Amino acid sequence: MSFQHPLALLALLAVPALAGLWLWQEQRRNAAAARFSSLALLPNLVSRRPGGRRYVPLGLLLLALVALVVGMARPHANLTVPRKAATVVLAVDISRSMTATDVAPTRLDAARNAAYAFLAKVPKTYSVALVAFGSRAFVAVPPTLDRGLVATALEDLKPGEGTAIGDAVRIAARLGRTQRAIEGVVPPTSVLLISDGARDGGRTSPQAAAQRAKALHVPVSTVLVGTPNGVVTAQLTGGYTEQIRVPPSPGTLQTIARTTGGQFFRARTSAAVREVYEHLATRIGHRTENREVTDMFAGFALVLLLAGGSLSAFWFRRIV
Repeated sequence: MSFQHPLALLALLAVPALAGLWLWQEQRRNAAAARFSSLALLPNLVSRRPGGRRYVPLGLLLLALVALVVGMARPHANLTVPRKAATVVLAVDISRSMTATDVAPTRLDAARNAAYAFLAKVPKTYSVALVAFGSRAFVAVPPTLDRGLVATALEDLKPGEGTAIGDAVRIAARLGRTQRAIEGVVPPTSVLLISDGARDGGRTSPQAAAQRAKALHVPVSTVLVGTPNGVVTAQLTGGYTEQIRVPPSPGTLQTIARTTGGQFFRARTSAAVREVYEHLATRIGHRTENREVTDMFAGFALVLLLAGGSLSAFWFRRIV
């Protein structure tokens, strides 16, 4: 928490001074009463002593003063608030290695199913785009509010060759800039990229693409899908087949996420892929904003004052 007028907090020194003054005044009043009355007669005059209850209204009053002083200092705090608009780009790897069945039913199908669940959780005011990448990256669906259009494009994805990760990051980061500005501000863009490996082809290196995304203030969160047991089958001439091991390679995805300010996740099962996407859907739906919270302290002080005054009137038939 920060304060616009921190010197105003010096007024807090008056709070313990007021508490001490009240206690001193109570002691003087008790001493004066003792001089002009007999202690033996007090039980006949007073049905019961207020005890510790007499300090409750005072404590509430002092807490209210603290809240008012802090409010005078114009406090600011980082609050999590919902985004009204944003662009989310799903970038899905469709390389041949994504046909491995170590993540059931296949890595690509697990990514596809998780994306369906993701679409259901993203706020309806957000535009969603889809970028697919194999030997080349292409825009399957430009930013749109039509979730059905994105779901259909996901269903139509077919595996190919290569893994042009750098091209996919570059294209995805640039897509958000094509959105129309709302109240003079272009909605923020987030990229969610799912893949199982390092770069294989493409014109742009992942490092250069990540730096470009960073310059555009586009965080790229990456999901590494697959296990070390991943295998794909390749058809050879003469009717033969070859088993090729395709273990996931995290290095490139970790670098992209770290450079752009996104998050990196590992997903070794279809359930884990779904959980990651659901988590990211919740995360991008909110943003952190530094706001003035003076009204919160003022409201808190008002509640304390009303509570203290009500208790004092109810217990002692007077206000503090």
